[in-house]
Parts: sequence; C-alpha cells; structure tokens
Amino acid sequence: MVDVERRPLLPMAAHVRGKRSAVTCHLKCANACLGDVCNTSRNAYLRDIIDAELSRRTLLGAGVAGTVALLTTQAIGAAAPAQAAAPVPGAAFGFTPIAPVAATVDELTVPEGFTYQPILRWGDPLFLDSPAFDALDQTEAKQRRQFGYNCDYTDILRIDATTALLFVNHEYTNEPIMFPAAQIADDPARVRAVGRAAHGLSVVELARASDADPWEPVVGAARNRRFLDDTPYRLTGPAAGSPLLQTVADPTGTVVLGTLGNCAGGTTPWGTILSGEENFNGYFAASGATAADRRYGLTSPTTARGWELDDPRFDIRTPGYEHEANRFGWIVEVDPFDPTSTPRKHTAMGRMKHEGANVHVAANGRVAAYMGDDERFDYLYKFVSAGTYVEGDRASNMTLLETGDLYVAQFEGNSTVEIDGSGRLPSDGAFDGVGRWLPLVVGGVSQVAGWAADEVLVNTRGAADLVGATKMDRCEDVEPNPLTGLIYVACTNNSNRGVGANAPADEANPRTQNRDGHVIEIAEDGGDHTGTTFRWSILMLCGDPAQGDQTYFAGFPVDQVSPISCPDNLAFDSEGNLWVSTDGAPSGIGYNDGLFRVRLEGEQRGLVEQFLSVPVQSETCGPVIHDDEWHVFVAVQHPGEDGLFDAPSSLWPDYAPAGATGVDGTFHGPRPTVVQVLPIPVEPSPEPSTPPSSGQPSVPPSTAPSPSDGVSPSVSTAPSGSAGGASGSGGSGSLPQTGAGITAPLVAAASAAAAVGAGLLARLRSKGADDQEA
Repeated sequence: MVDVERRPLLPMAAHVRGKRSAVTCHLKCANACLGDVCNTSRNAYLRDIIDAELSRRTLLGAGVAGTVALLTTQAIGAAAPAQAAAPVPGAAFGFTPIAPVAATVDELTVPEGFTYQPILRWGDPLFLDSPAFDALDQTEAKQRRQFGYNCDYTDILRIDATTALLFVNHEYTNEPIMFPAAQIADDPARVRAVGRAAHGLSVVELARASDADPWEPVVGAARNRRFLDDTPYRLTGPAAGSPLLQTVADPTGTVVLGTLGNCAGGTTPWGTILSGEENFNGYFAASGATAADRRYGLTSPTTARGWELDDPRFDIRTPGYEHEANRFGWIVEVDPFDPTSTPRKHTAMGRMKHEGANVHVAANGRVAAYMGDDERFDYLYKFVSAGTYVEGDRASNMTLLETGDLYVAQFEGNSTVEIDGSGRLPSDGAFDGVGRWLPLVVGGVSQVAGWAADEVLVNTRGAADLVGATKMDRCEDVEPNPLTGLIYVACTNNSNRGVGANAPADEANPRTQNRDGHVIEIAEDGGDHTGTTFRWSILMLCGDPAQGDQTYFAGFPVDQVSPISCPDNLAFDSEGNLWVSTDGAPSGIGYNDGLFRVRLEGEQRGLVEQFLSVPVQSETCGPVIHDDEWHVFVAVQHPGEDGLFDAPSSLWPDYAPAGATGVDGTFHGPRPTVVQVLPIPVEPSPEPSTPPSSGQPSVPPSTAPSPSDGVSPSVSTAPSGSAGGASGSGGSGSLPQTGAGITAPLVAAASAAAAVGAGLLARLRSKGADDQEA
C-alpha cells in the first residue's frame, strides 16, 4: 500500500518536470521512466538503418497549427453570450477554440456556447441494488456495484436516437485520495479490496429524451455490467494452453481471472470493444530473475498496492504462479451487448504493454489491427486476420482476432544523416521515409529463429528485439482514419531518447530527450492494409514554440500554433479530422491537458484548435466525437492526483463543501468522470446564428493563443479570465507548408482500400453492432 506520509518523497518526485505527477508515475506505471530501460537490445537497425539514405519519399508531412482565439475561461453552467453558436441541422461542427489553460486551474473549460454534463462519476450506482456512494464507508461489495475509478478508454455505441451503451476502462486506482489516511493505516485489507473492485471495465446503458439532450445512465438496465478482478476471461489463439500460461490455479492455461491496467481501446466493425492491458507489471511482486521478466519490467519484490498480501497469484515468486504475469498484457475483446458473454484475451495479437488496438477492414476483407506498446523504446505492431469480415455474420466476425499474422514495424528515413536530435527539419522539408512490417508469426508459425510460436506471442518484446524493430518514443494510441485508411500513431514522449547508451534520435523519432511527443502518419503501400511495406511521415512534433520548443507543423506558421504536448489518445470525426487528447502536457508547457482538433486535408491541413481543457492534475482520455449531433465525450482521469483525501488538490466535478462524503450526491474531493460536452440551448430567433464553417479557421489570428490565468481550487467559484500573451516563433515557421494536400493517386488508393471498412465503421459505430437487436 502507498505510504501516505512518504508521498512527497516518491521516487519520481525529482525526476518529473512541470505538472507531471510523481503519484501518477508511482501508481499508474510503477515509475517506468525512472527505472532501467526495459529494452536493452542493440538492434542492427540503430546504425545500419540510421546511416542508410533512401530515395523513396513518403506521403506528405503534416503539421499542426493552432488557430486559437482569446477566450474567457467558463465555469460549468455559465450563461452563454446571446450570439453563441448553436447547432444547425446539417451544418459542419464548429466552435471557437479556447486558449490554453494554466495547470493550476481546477475546471473543465469548454468553448463559448458549450457546456458540459457529467455522465458517470466514480462511485455512482449502476444497478438497482447499488448503494449510494459514501466515501467514508466504502466496501468491496459496494464498489463492485458502482462505477469504477480512473476511467480511460470510452465509447458511446448509439443503438437508436434515445438509447446507447457506454463502455469504459478503469485503468488504476489512487488510494490516498480515495480513503482517509486513518482508514489506510487501520484497515489496509479493506482498502486493497475496494481498490481491486474499482479496477476493470464497465458497460452502462444510457438514455435521453432527444438528440439535443445529454445522455444519462439507466440504473439497473439489463446490459449494465462490471468486469471485475474475478471475472473469467478466455484465452484464445496459438498460445492458449501453452505451458507459459499455465498456473496451479489454471493448469489448462486457458482461463484468466480479471484484467489489469486497461488503457485505451477500440470498437470493432462487428460491435465489440477491444481493450489494451498496459501497465500490468506494477501489480506483481517479482524477482526479475529471468530476462523475459526483466523485459516486461517485472523486477520489484513489492508493489504499490500490496495485492500480493491477499492473493498469492500477484507474487510470481510463489511456486505454481510463476506464469501468472504472462496472463496479462493482452488485447481483451468484450461484447457489450451480451451481459452473459465471456470476454476473451487474444494471444495471436501478442503480449506487451498494450495501449489499445484499432481495426480496419482491408479491401480483401481481412482485418488489420494496429497496436502500440506504450513504453520507452518499444514498438509498433500490426495484426492481420486469417479470416475475412462478413457483413451480417457477427458470430464469424467475432473469431477474426483469434487467428492471424503478427508483425512489428521497422522505420527507415529519407534524410537520416541530417538527424541530429534537435528536431530541426531536414533539408528536404519533411521527416519521412519508408518502412516494413517484419513478420513475427505467420500462419501460426514462428518467423523468429529458434523460437516457437507460443514463445513469440508470450514474449513478443523479446522476439521483436531479435528481428530489428525500430525503437519508438512510446507508441500509444494507433488509429486508422475511417475515411482515408491512413494510420496515425501517437508517440507520447521519451525523455531518455539519446541519453547515455540509449538509442539516439532517428528520423521517425527525431528529438533527443523528447518530452513533448509527436504524431506519425502512415500510408500502407498500394492502400493494402494486409501488406508488408508502407510510407510514413511525421504529422507534427509537439511543443510550444512560444517557449522556445523545437517543433514542426509541416510549414504551418508556428506563431499560430496552439501549444500541444504529449499526444495520447486519438479519434476521428465524420469529416475525417483527427482529434488528439493529451496526457502530461503541463510537464513541459505549463498548461492543463486538453482535447484538440487537427485538420488533415486541404489548405488548413495541420491546423490545430483546442476544444477543451481538463481540471488540475488530470489527463484527457477516451475522446468520442459525435459531430453529427455536436456532442463530444471525454474521460477525465486522475483529477487532483497529487492531493490526499484529507487535503484534496481538486474538488472537481462536485465542488462540494468540506464534509460532503457523497451520500447527498456530492463529494468534497476529486472524482474521475466521463463527461459529455454539448451546446448550450439557445432560444429560437428569427435569424439564428450560424456556426463557423469547418472549411475556414474559426478565428484567423495573427499570433499564438494567450493562456488563461490560473487560480487555486475553490469550492464556491470556478476559475475564469484570460490574459494576453506575447506571441513567439520557433522551429521552422518560415518554411513553406509541406503536405498541403495528399496527392491524388495516394488519396485514390487509400480511399479505395478504405471504402469497405470506412462505410462499415461509420454505420456500425452509430448502430452499435451488425445484426444486433436493440
């Protein structure tokens, strides 16, 4: 259990900069950035490929530019100006971008004319027998019937105009702000039990009166479900039953209890949810005796939460449980429409710190799933199904991820000799190149010399080391654009790039000590998502040019760029615009994390507009964009992470007075929450205002946006106000914009290849699932 009194001395406290919380590092990823780099391989590509000059060019580099207007920070429920834009049926989604918000502001800030409504908060009841939340009287039995903690991946599956299903991951817990210090000290076993019950997944039915109204949870709905630490998961694929997955409690190696560290995810065209098991290593006491365990960070003899004190499987030094940790780190598939279904863990997709997985139906009907391994210097992967997608055959489609081929990416640059780690643009005007998907398992057979297929799938990282995959700067969300078929990779950051003996900068990861991250755009050659070669370019090198950061926005003027740092989760709207949520932005740029829209086509390719900012010490997770209704959803994770139950550093979202424990519906402390952002209703008028066109900047500025002033958390009022700031320049803002439009042949190829998947995805995400009765 976390030692509350020693919190100021947490290991990461002196390592992180800016707002990045040492508590987040300790509880979420077991101080991964402080420990030794797990990937100590010396892949041949480091010198052979970095020094190679290739003649092929990739698809156009893209940029991010921010066109952001000065905006007064609004409290929830604040009245909108009379001229605030309201939705117009058929009109493109428009908003006035917000200014960046200082990292001390304890408010969720949304654009002018919008408001937000919490859908579900930690502890909210889900079932008819669920008790009301009471922070002073939490038990395992109560938490099992309530909404879990630290929501991450989110999706809203619309069944019809008034009914939907909400799916949410609950990634991890922070007991020192969930419980009074006295309870942690006096009843640690109960605290641990509640924490276990607050992990997992949730499915909740939603309802509303009309599409202009916010969604509300339906308590006691038949489809409501919590996936808990004792929920059985069935292992599928080539490694199921392997001795590497067998334990004394499961000698068959086919059934696992629970899921851990669930981060991002994706929704399949057949209406299931894919959830990535990420930082599972922090839950297991281990000795680090084997190279395979060390490769996955299984090295600590104690854990932050101490679950090994209650269940021997969480100590892999226990005889009979040596392989328990091997049963985590998979892609989980869940059927949200069937509350009696057994969730599955797909071994064919490899084991790693899965951020998530997102599916694209290729032109030949096979399914490609793209996946990132979220750790410094780890890799980007692709899975290609053996079978083909059949519209209307849900039972068959639900087996597609059980059998197929697994690949890992190798990137090669066009201008590698010019990459010096500074982030300066090469003379050819783009960070770009070509790449290969290196086979790991094909047709169920290992492609790694000396390794069996189950060894490759259980120790996927080690296998990828041997074939020469490119070490990346923490690949997090990887999303195919449903309209173009292009693939987008969020590389969050890597402060150890180029430090000491670690891998140096390369063209796909061009900055030493990369604290702000970048986004890569990939085009599969010939538009074939089942192929083994691709072209790539960096869409944006994130940061704040006004603070002197070396950034790249495909030539878009840097004095118009909205500061953005640490891209994490990705989403798309119906027009194919990219939406980026951030995690850790204040570490380098001093602003709260947020959600940003990025234009990908036309003259505004690379334009970034900030849509919202989350409260103090929180991250923006799980964006869902229903722009046809002008609705946006996010999960607000770990608000007030640095605080304590008895001394909270955030009061969002309830802003309740001291002493409020939740029984009356409000709590004096932070609650991770899924939020819906929607327009403030506007009284009809003879001449209704028209929202800004999506084809032009909402407000064409001449300078970078100015930040909002920060204020301390307050019970009675939310922070507001804005202040002008000097504009800055840096990077390569004077260069002509590159990637001003994707070439016609590339668009044609990508569009043709994406046609099957795009149409299905758009239709099925709205409907919920093919052939699924509401």
